[in-house]
This record gives sequence, C-alpha cells and structure tokens, in this order.
Amino acid sequence: MDELKAALRIVLANKFLMYFKAQSYHWNVEGMFFPQLHDFFGKIYEEVYGSIDTAAEELRALDAYAPVSINELYNYATVEEDLAEPPAPSDMIQNLFIANAKVIESLNSLFELADKQNEQGLADFAAARLDAHKKHAWMLSSMLKEK
Repeated sequence: MDELKAALRIVLANKFLMYFKAQSYHWNVEGMFFPQLHDFFGKIYEEVYGSIDTAAEELRALDAYAPVSINELYNYATVEEDLAEPPAPSDMIQNLFIANAKVIESLNSLFELADKQNEQGLADFAAARLDAHKKHAWMLSSMLKEK
C-alpha cells in the first residue's frame, strides 16, 4: 500500500506542476499566435487543475495525507520547472509536451499498482486521467509538427 500511496503522490505532484506550467504559459505567452496559444494553454490548465483535487482525495481515501507544502510537492515531482524568463512559444509547447509525458508515465505506474492491489476506483481514476492526458499529448505533438 505504501508503494501505491507514493505513486499517487507522484501523480499529484506532476499534475500540479503541469497545471502551473500551463497557467504560467497562459499568462506569459507572446507573439503572432498569442490569441490561439493563450486559449490553448488556458484549456489545458483548466482541465488539469480540475483533476488535482480528485487526486488528493484519492490519496486521503488511502488514509494518507496530501502534500502540505510546495516543497513537499517538488520532492515527489518528476516534472521540471522553468527557472528563467518565459520560454518562446514553441518551447512552451515542447515543455508542456514533456511535462505531459511525465504525467502519463506516472499515471501508468499508478494504474498498474492500483490494478494489482484491487483498488478499482483508483485504477478507474488513473485510466480516465490517462485518456485526458493522451488527448493533451496528441494536441501538443500535432502543434510541434512542421508541415
């Protein structure tokens, strides 16, 4: 059960950092495609944010505490922060694609553990989130293609 709780903490931290990254890009994007990217990043951060509370509640349902500080979230996260000026729009898309891939990776691990431990509700949560993040991956990867 401890391994399952740890996997869920990683998912929660990764989702939170991806949410913040998309929110930051929404605030800071500039350039010729500002309106489209501003809206796109807004949709991503809203969708991801909408699932963060459920992830924390799933952790509480396992009789574990959700992180109580940003530092604690960082300790679990595999998604990296942007540490400098806002990146160029194309780098924002690439960075979100990478962050989303890390979320997918952590959700796959969570799903496998939940399924193995007969935590069907948690497995269902992970499966639904995988579907949502696969859609993000498709959209982000489509934007990265140059034709």
